Amino acid sequence: MKKILLASVALVGLSAAASAADLPRRVAPPPVFTPVPVFTWTGFYAGFNAGYGFGTNDRAGPTVLGVGPATGLVATPTVIAFPGQRSADGFVGGGQVGYNYQFTPGSGVVVGIEADAQYVDFGRDRNRFAATGPIAAQQVFNPNGISGLDYFGTVRGRLGYAFDRTLVYATGGFAYGSGGGRDFGLPNRSRDEFQTGYVVGGGVEYALPTDSFLNFFRSSAVTLKVEGLYVNLDQGNRNNGAFAINNAGTVITTASPGVVVVNAGQTRRDTEFAVVRAGLNYKFNGF
Repeated sequence: MKKILLASVALVGLSAAASAADLPRRVAPPPVFTPVPVFTWTGFYAGFNAGYGFGTNDRAGPTVLGVGPATGLVATPTVIAFPGQRSADGFVGGGQVGYNYQFTPGSGVVVGIEADAQYVDFGRDRNRFAATGPIAAQQVFNPNGISGLDYFGTVRGRLGYAFDRTLVYATGGFAYGSGGGRDFGLPNRSRDEFQTGYVVGGGVEYALPTDSFLNFFRSSAVTLKVEGLYVNLDQGNRNNGAFAINNAGTVITTASPGVVVVNAGQTRRDTEFAVVRAGLNYKFNGF
């Protein structure tokens, strides 16, 4: 009897185990979907740049003047020679800050504003002159109106179109600059005049992928750009074209009595130059 009862219990246990095995197993929940962020150019940025600047005016020949005692500059007839345009190019470097707004993430229109300040190292010897005798002058000007610069800066709008991480843009706005000693005096005196004008240009900017070996921040915030600018600064100088002021304060020009123009180079009224530069920016919002 006991054997029959134990066999019955064992049979019931096996049947229950088989039934449990036939039950559906608990299905693991699906993985949580995390969307990949879409890159946008919107945000504040700052960076630095370096490049090359060069004059855009046609080269001028030398200006040679015969100066007599009637000018009050010399005791005996003297020849003054100003060379033509020289050293009109050189290094340009500085930094920039700005803000972009992209209307549609991914690809779309981008508008922005950028300000930059640049050190300039060209054009320092363009106003030098040589004379056959001593000159009694307070200030000596280059009749060609050519000047050098120590620095310049711009405040520009930007309008472009983004192809995901590539931005093609045009730019333009206000420009300013000073330095370089436009008006060279004796002995070793010069006047650095602040100038204003305009700037136009364009460029291409690219946002580095996070795994790029150039992307030391390992984020989508690092961008590289290459751009070209044309800068025109109006000298705004009432003495532009004059070449000296004598000790009595009289402005001497090429039309003054006692001045003979032997050879005149092209007159320059503006400081004009172009800049080609590369830059790196860091965008603070990260995407």
